[in-house]
Amino acid sequence: MEPENNTRILEFVLLGFSEDPDLQPVVYGLFLFTYLITVLGNLLIVLAIVSDSHLHTPMYFFLSHLSFVDVCFTSTTVPKMLVNIQTKKRVISYAGCITQMYFFLVFVELDNFLLAVMAYDRFVAICHPLHYTIIMSHRLCGLLVLVSWIMSVSHALLQSLMVLRLAFCTDLEIPHFFCELNQVVQLTCSDTFLNDVVMYFALVLLATVPLSGILYSYSKIASSIRAISSAQGKYKAFSTCASHLSVVSLFYCTGLGVYLSSAATHSSHSSATASVMYTVVTPMLNPFIYSLRNKDVKRALKRAFGGKL
Repeated sequence: MEPENNTRILEFVLLGFSEDPDLQPVVYGLFLFTYLITVLGNLLIVLAIVSDSHLHTPMYFFLSHLSFVDVCFTSTTVPKMLVNIQTKKRVISYAGCITQMYFFLVFVELDNFLLAVMAYDRFVAICHPLHYTIIMSHRLCGLLVLVSWIMSVSHALLQSLMVLRLAFCTDLEIPHFFCELNQVVQLTCSDTFLNDVVMYFALVLLATVPLSGILYSYSKIASSIRAISSAQGKYKAFSTCASHLSVVSLFYCTGLGVYLSSAATHSSHSSATASVMYTVVTPMLNPFIYSLRNKDVKRALKRAFGGKL
């Protein structure tokens, strides 16, 4: 099969979860509900942190960025899928596909880096409490977020440019509900060796480094908590990082589940279904985890709404 030039590609076909028309209203309703809850919940977290001066601390500074990124993360994929179901079309333009893939990579990596940064913040707060305000200065907090953005944007730009160099065949059906990098690369007629090397090297580097930082931070946190003599002191120390630890577990376990299920079943549709967990469900649950387990956030939300919550 002869490859086509990239400039002649008009659109890809997103196959989604099922071709059964009877299931489309159910899928549409579930994803619309989930998307609205995700946007509303995360924006409420941002509003609470911005409006309450008591939450103008490094921990909540990072949390506000994480909530904003989660809104953008979900908005990259779900609205397009909802439009496709509503219009009964499953197509996405070539430019739209590359753009969606780029922003998806940006925000998933930002989630990754911000979780690592938040783990470092908890490490300093628990292991070096007397020097916390000095170490976690406004300058360092801003620098950590800036570096996270630079790393994420650079990685996404590199991967997108690597895809732009490829020529595609006539079979342009993506067995997914969005333009996922690996699925798009599999459609090409070009040699993908260089793309595969860059893709997996970046995956290993950008996944293991932040995860290693998180594991190291929590190993030190666990040691510090064990050294606390009183049970009340241990509980107080643990409660300061319980919400973040829950979000970290949810993000990495669901992301790992996607790759394990894909490798076990060798099914693209199974991978698409598993991807829902970390692309849709995890961003929706994050606000609930932080608000339900955090008295400061709940108080801030009550103040923001005049004590009506």
